[in-house]
Amino acid sequence: MADSSFDVVSKVDKQEADNALNQARKEVEQRYDFKGTGSDIQWSGESILITANSEDRAKAVLDVFQSKLIKRGISLKSLESGEPTASGKEYKLVSTLKDGISQENAKKIGKIIRDEGPKGVKSQVQGDELRVSSKSRDDLQETIRLLKAADLDIDLQFINFR
Repeated sequence: MADSSFDVVSKVDKQEADNALNQARKEVEQRYDFKGTGSDIQWSGESILITANSEDRAKAVLDVFQSKLIKRGISLKSLESGEPTASGKEYKLVSTLKDGISQENAKKIGKIIRDEGPKGVKSQVQGDELRVSSKSRDDLQETIRLLKAADLDIDLQFINFR
C-alpha cells in the first residue's frame, strides 16, 4: 500500500487580506475619533503602511486592521508589526504578512514530529512547505492534532491530505 501524506503550509489569502485592509481603511475614514488626524492604512508594495499624527493613533489603526483580519479568518500570527516611528510630523508603522514556512520553523516542526509524533511518520522540507507522510492515515491525523496543539509562532494549514 502506498504512503498517505499531507502538506503543512503557512499561506495568507491575499484577497482576504486586501479586503480586510479596505474595510479597515473605510472604518478609519468614517470613525469620529479618527476625523482630522491624518490616519491612513494602505499597501506599500508587499507591506502595509499605517500613518497617523500620533503614536497612539497609529496603534489604534493597527488594532482596527487586526480586528478586520480576524473577522476574515486570517490569523494574527501571520501579521508582523513593528513599532510606530516618527517621520516628520507623522508616525509610520510598517507591518508585513508572513507567507511560507522558514527553514528554521520547518526544522522545529520536523523535530516535533520526530520527537512527539507517532512512529513511522516522516517529514521532509520542500521549499516553504513541509510534506508529512506515513503508511497509516490515523498516524497522520494524530500528527495534525499534535501540530495544532504545538505553540508555534506561525499559522499552519494542512492541505493535500491523500
